[in-house]
Amino acid sequence: MKVALLGYGKMGKAIEEIAVSRNHVIVSKLDKDFIEGDLSNADVAINFSVPKSAKENILQGLKLEIPVISGTTGWLNEMKLVEEYCLKNNGTFLYSSNFSIGVNLFFKLNELLSQLIKPHSEYKPKLNEIHHIHKLDSPSGTAIKLAESIVENSDYKGWTLDKEFKENQININVERIGENPGNHSVCYNSSIDSIKIEHIANSREGFALGAVLAAEWIKNKKGLFEMKDVLNL
Repeated sequence: MKVALLGYGKMGKAIEEIAVSRNHVIVSKLDKDFIEGDLSNADVAINFSVPKSAKENILQGLKLEIPVISGTTGWLNEMKLVEEYCLKNNGTFLYSSNFSIGVNLFFKLNELLSQLIKPHSEYKPKLNEIHHIHKLDSPSGTAIKLAESIVENSDYKGWTLDKEFKENQININVERIGENPGNHSVCYNSSIDSIKIEHIANSREGFALGAVLAAEWIKNKKGLFEMKDVLNL
């Protein structure tokens, strides 16, 4: 498989290492300071650029009729435009806020737990997320997806970064510490006890592997997809 990397920071380099180890070839690299190779030669493009470049990078791949995998967060206010373009032009686009296999299993666990706990209103949810100090968006896309899943399966109306409890709002606590690759937890507290689920990333390798697996899976497919489709969740 011939792969284009749209964004060549730490994640781009980690994806390159995994892709090459799985006998794929990197035919193009794009970053803010350079362009290497020819994007049009790629079988698939993987976008892990900065948020302000995400839409342009993705559309560039779709216009060349190349399937695009994207894990960049912090640009989702422009997602609808990309999805509409993809569907209108019979393209292929897969977005995930987190490509880690473990995190996507965690997403499913969070969904099931929120459904189970809905009848028990005495349990109040709180989310906590920790990332490295270089992360540009806050809260993380993963934390937002966790919160939105709880909202869909409960009577809550949304989420907030306000540290004080707000009626019908799920609190997300954000921390930025060192080079932490990612820690997400969901805790339901009552006056009697607490229920907690947690995912801890030990390195970026899991994110990179998931992105490459998604790129391998998407061959010959058309439409809009998520990581849950790759994993059949």
